[in-house]
Amino acid sequence: MITTPPYLKKGNTIGITCPSGYMPKANADKCIQTLQEWGYDVMVGKTLDSKSKNYFSASDEDKIAELQAMLDDVNIHAILFGRGGYGMSRIIDKLNFKKFKKNPKWLLGFSDITLLHSHLHTNCKIASIHSSMASAFNLKNNSPICIESIKNCITGKKPKYTSEFYTKNKTGNAKGKLVGGNLVLLTTAIGTSSDVDTKNKILFIEDIGEYLYSIDRMMYQLKRSGKLKNLAGLIVGQFTDIKDTDRPFGKSLEDLILDAVKEYKYPVCFNFPISHGKENVAVKIGVDYELKITKSKTILKEV
Repeated sequence: MITTPPYLKKGNTIGITCPSGYMPKANADKCIQTLQEWGYDVMVGKTLDSKSKNYFSASDEDKIAELQAMLDDVNIHAILFGRGGYGMSRIIDKLNFKKFKKNPKWLLGFSDITLLHSHLHTNCKIASIHSSMASAFNLKNNSPICIESIKNCITGKKPKYTSEFYTKNKTGNAKGKLVGGNLVLLTTAIGTSSDVDTKNKILFIEDIGEYLYSIDRMMYQLKRSGKLKNLAGLIVGQFTDIKDTDRPFGKSLEDLILDAVKEYKYPVCFNFPISHGKENVAVKIGVDYELKITKSKTILKEV
């Protein structure tokens, strides 16, 4: 049984912290302003716009302390992460979720935060939200629809998204709990305490800046570890800034993914608006969804 955290009401507090890469506060100013316009108080952590001199937002110890405090604080009702990058793998095993499980709250983010989503799903059985983060509220980085989808998720509205038909889609219907996120982080979690059981679930994947051969390798890592065998359905988001080697890999993104799942009968859709690009709608991880892929469109809705 998955626990759904309480939905937010006006006057609630949203914390912003950066457990991975460095982020200047200016990148979060629009986010803070928007959250306040929605009626929320905002608590900004010291890891945002820190004095860090390297890639990370702060030392591991400082990041752990700040995130732990926000997880434990009953007066913080949701945590929106500033940015992703890399760093969650270094601190995930040092976080204590005992108090969080007694008073769960919505955690929102994607990319490197995929590992935290997976960890929560497996170890805490608590739903979370895969969504854009603080910097995306600058609309040059995201679409108004995606920002509105965050508001809808945290206030309890059930998401329903439609995307256009894609020629490589495999039609069909599926129902199941939604899991997934960034492909690199999903494969990184395999064999760890953050690993996700995908049996009878709808899996979604996306990534950025990867070579085609690397995506192929990760798909076969998912396959060899049994993650693709018993899915209810597969949603392929947008893979942005895909690269190829000088000597071409020889298959498109769609074809290499279809090759990895060719013996399975579940439906598969491509180009769904979950990505590192401007299209990144918010979805609830661990919650029941229905996926319908027809010859005219794809519909994903919470049930």
